[in-house]
Amino acid sequence: MRTSTRAGAEARLVVFAKAPQAGRVKTRLVPVLGAQGAARLHKRLVVRALRTARDAARGAVELCCSPARSHPFFMDCARRFGVTLRAQGRGDLGARMRRAFERGLRGSACVVLIGADCPALRPADLRAAVRALESGADAVLAPAEDGGYALIGLRRFSPRLFSGVEWGGERVLAQTRARLRTLGWRWKELRTVWDVDRPEDVLRLKRARLLERTP
Repeated sequence: MRTSTRAGAEARLVVFAKAPQAGRVKTRLVPVLGAQGAARLHKRLVVRALRTARDAARGAVELCCSPARSHPFFMDCARRFGVTLRAQGRGDLGARMRRAFERGLRGSACVVLIGADCPALRPADLRAAVRALESGADAVLAPAEDGGYALIGLRRFSPRLFSGVEWGGERVLAQTRARLRTLGWRWKELRTVWDVDRPEDVLRLKRARLLERTP
């Protein structure tokens, strides 16, 4: 399958996020936080991710929204952080990320995408990702402890990277590495980080105080 390289003026940083709707976000945390509490935590995580992207200061920041960018929370984020709002669109996570990268690489030299689940990511991590891509890596990944990844950056595009991956499972990182090898791409991996998905992660988050600390 064809791959392509697209050049542009600068990097683009993309944050993927869902609207903070009670009962629809962070559902695995509902037993310990309640539906409203899980939604409030999700809000804070999105804000943290946006601050991290903004403070990285390595290009335009885009908030890729689901289910719709017109949600009041997203509109408020656009005002507070000066980010561009985009809709994620339909499909599984792979289809939505594929769409974001294909669009972003039309006008940017590289695209770095993060979710809102990993407050351990720092602005320095995003800057390191952009540097790796600018230095010749085709892709960059920040592995997550659960077998996925918390950050992915690309300077070229292939839909093969996002097809047939078991999203949400423990093999996401391994399957992505296999696709990168098949494509013959060079990639760099950053430090391994943890995300907030399970009840035990809430205690870890409180101990780390990442939502109170300035990035």
